[in-house]
Amino acid sequence: MHSKNLGGPLDNKLLSSLPRDQFDLLTSNLITQSLEQGLVLIEAGDEVDYVYFPHYGMLSLLAVLKDGNAIETATVGREGVVGAMAGLGLYRSLVRVVVQLPIGVTKISATQFRKAVAASDAIRDLCVQYNEILLSQARVTAACNAMHIIEARFCRWLLQSADRAGSSTFNLTQEFLAEMLGVRPTSVTEVASKIQRFGAINYSRGVINILDRAALEKMSCECYHTNGLKD
Repeated sequence: MHSKNLGGPLDNKLLSSLPRDQFDLLTSNLITQSLEQGLVLIEAGDEVDYVYFPHYGMLSLLAVLKDGNAIETATVGREGVVGAMAGLGLYRSLVRVVVQLPIGVTKISATQFRKAVAASDAIRDLCVQYNEILLSQARVTAACNAMHIIEARFCRWLLQSADRAGSSTFNLTQEFLAEMLGVRPTSVTEVASKIQRFGAINYSRGVINILDRAALEKMSCECYHTNGLKD
């Protein structure tokens, strides 16, 4: 598992894909840090002050409803970035961003990132192209939430979390899972127990251990593959 090693900027696939001279426009302003599970990085409606490039772990993007309830619309791991559209101008987040799994990130202030974007077509393209990926992921997730049964969605979610955690064992509380899936905590208990009876997972005291990945993939919906969630 990656969490013992914080890593660095080039562990993020987007940053590592930049030509060296373009990457160098960012280096003097990059900050690397670890973030704890459950931390709210950005609240919906807030101005984005930092742009985050994960090295490992996962960030969840949640749509927040007027009644305070929230549901996950997309996830971002080391393949992506959160807040990149701030590089194109002052930007208020449309979603809440939560640390879903313990994570290492490289961040840069939105102000410094805008300067780099103004000087680099490659960095500007990175912002626009990844925003399209997030929009596509949100569309597939919306369809998944509407059309697929909770068992399939639960399995899909466990698989993507395992990919991003780099481990078959990780911590996810019942309450956190319920919010991500937009269901009641009791529903999470029922589904987890059902999948556990099939021998695919063990779930105890907030710790999930995937025992049979092949079985979990069979029970998952196709969105695990079509949404680009498989790392």
